[in-house]
Amino acid sequence: MKKDREPTYSFEILTVVLIFIDTVLAWVSIAALPVAAAPGVSVLYVAVAFMILFTLWFGAYGAIAAYVGTLIGGGFLSGIDPRVAIFWAVAGLLQALIPLIAFRSFDVDLTLSNTRDWTYLLLFGVLINNFIGAAWGSITLAIGGVIPNSAITGVLFSWFLGDVIVTIIILPIALSRLTMRINKSSLFVKNYWN
Repeated sequence: MKKDREPTYSFEILTVVLIFIDTVLAWVSIAALPVAAAPGVSVLYVAVAFMILFTLWFGAYGAIAAYVGTLIGGGFLSGIDPRVAIFWAVAGLLQALIPLIAFRSFDVDLTLSNTRDWTYLLLFGVLINNFIGAAWGSITLAIGGVIPNSAITGVLFSWFLGDVIVTIIILPIALSRLTMRINKSSLFVKNYWN
């Protein structure tokens, strides 16, 4: 059994590294496969799968990185007005934080060793979190005047479907194959902060 640790500078360094990775992945995802009608939205937002993984492995440090990476890489670098991007980027935070809260609350084994764990992954790591993030993001873009209200439904479903495809492919493979290695590192976060 691992002993709980106090956060050290290694967690701050980890957070900066994760922010950099999330920012680059967000920017590349949006630059490579943008949804034409919606700045900051990608047909296949690969970054979301890594944001979720990092949050499940590194707790709240990963969630912070998900928000900041979305804000910079998806928002600022894609040209969204910073006043809108600050609220819009909460979508990335929600998409990463919902699985973390569910997995910790229901004591889900990150190696996905049984059907129950797979069910929680599908519900909270693929469907619910991505729908809430897509809804938040598309509505925020409309409220901010980035897209017309008539585009909310189309943007929401493009965002949601792309994120479901990415997470259903990447998350199970990465969690089942890499979690044991990550778990052995001193940076693995068992709860939220330690």
